Amino acid sequence: MNNLPINTVDTAFVLLSAALVMLMTPGLALFYGGMVRKKNILSVLIQCFAAMCVLNVWWILIGYSLSFCPAKGFWGGLDWMGLKGVGYAALPDYSSTIPNRVFMIFQGMFAVITPALIIGAFAERMKFSAYIIFTLLWATFVYAPVCHWVWGSGGWLKQMGVLDFAGGIVVHATAGVAALITTIVIGKRKNLFHSPAPHNLPLVVLGTGLLWFGWFGFNAGSALAVNAVAVNAFITTNTAAAAAGLSWVLLEWIRNGRPTVFGIVTGCVAGLATITPGAGYVSVGSSVIIGIFASILCFIAVAIIKPRYGYDDSLDVFGVHGVGGILGVICVGLFASKAVNPGGADGLFYGNPKLLVTQLTGVLAAVLYTAAVTFVIYKLINVFLGVRIGEQDESIGLDLAQHRENAYTLLE
Repeated sequence: MNNLPINTVDTAFVLLSAALVMLMTPGLALFYGGMVRKKNILSVLIQCFAAMCVLNVWWILIGYSLSFCPAKGFWGGLDWMGLKGVGYAALPDYSSTIPNRVFMIFQGMFAVITPALIIGAFAERMKFSAYIIFTLLWATFVYAPVCHWVWGSGGWLKQMGVLDFAGGIVVHATAGVAALITTIVIGKRKNLFHSPAPHNLPLVVLGTGLLWFGWFGFNAGSALAVNAVAVNAFITTNTAAAAAGLSWVLLEWIRNGRPTVFGIVTGCVAGLATITPGAGYVSVGSSVIIGIFASILCFIAVAIIKPRYGYDDSLDVFGVHGVGGILGVICVGLFASKAVNPGGADGLFYGNPKLLVTQLTGVLAAVLYTAAVTFVIYKLINVFLGVRIGEQDESIGLDLAQHRENAYTLLE
C-alpha cells in the first residue's frame, strides 16, 4: 500500500466512465440484435448479457491479475487473483490519483465488451454452450496477454513505446481479427444467398446511440483524470464519429444512388472504433481526417472486399472494428502530437517516423498472435463440444432452437 492522496474528482470521473462503458454492451446487444434476422435476436441479446455476467466474474477472479499485475512475462500472473492485494490506494504504475480498485473496475468493462464484439461474426450459427467456453478461453489466452503487453506494467509492447490510448489494439484489432478467423472456420450461414437486411433498423439506431454515448466513457475516461487530455479525447471521439458517419453516407450515395440509415450508423461506429487508439494523442483537426479515412477503408472492407472473398462476417465485425482498429493504431503513428499529450509521442507528421514503425510492429504482433490462438481455441472447442448448431436448428432460428423463446409474438 502507498500513501498517495486520492483525488475524489478523478475517482468519480473514472467510476462514471466505467458505468458508461458498461452501458456499451447492452447498446451493442441492441445494435447487433436489430441487424440479425428476427428469429435470432434473442440469441444475440443473451450472448451479450452472458458476456457481462461471465466476464465480470472472470475479471475479479483472474482477469485483472493476468492483465495488469506488474510483470515482465507473457502476462501478469496470478498474484492479484480474487483481487488479493488490490486495494483502495493508488497504484502509480497506472494512476497516482485514483484507487487501484477503481482502475480495476474501469478496465473490467473493457474486458467485457471486447469478446462481446466478436458475437457479430458468428451470429445466427454458434451453440450457446460453445459460445460461453469460447468467450472464457479467448479472454484468458488472447485478451489478457495482449492487454498486458500494451497496457500492463512491464508489458513488452508498452516498453517498446506502442501507444494505444483506449483500445485500438487491445479491443478492436483483437476482436476484429478473431471475428475474421471465427467466421471463416465456422462457415457461412445455410441457405443464405445474400446478406439479409437488418430486421429492425430502429433498434440498430438506438444501439448506435448508446454506443456513441458510452464511447465518451471509453475514450475520455481512459485519461483516468479530469484534465486536458480527457477533454481532447471527448472532442476527438465525437468529431471522428460525425466525420465518418457523414463520409459513409456520401460514399454510399455516390456508389448506390441513395443514403441509408444503416449506412450512417455503420459509418459512425467505424469512426468511433478508428479514433479509439488515438483519441488522447491526436488533435481535433486530425480526428476529422481519421474519421474520413475510417469511412473510406471500412466501406471498402464491407462493401467490396467481403463480397469479393465471400466470407460470412454476419455483422461486419472485421470490416468495421478490425479494419478501424488497425487503421487507428497506424494513424497514431502518423498524427500523434506531444502538444496534445506530453505523455505520448510525436508521429510521422510531427517529425518522428520511428513511432509509425513502432505502431506497425505492435499491431502486427497482436494480430498474428490473436489469429493463431483464436484458431486453436475454436478447433479445440469444436473437437470436444462442437461449435455450430445443426442445420435444422439454424433454419428454425437460435431463439427457439437454443432458448425456447420468441421475441415477437404477434403475427405479421
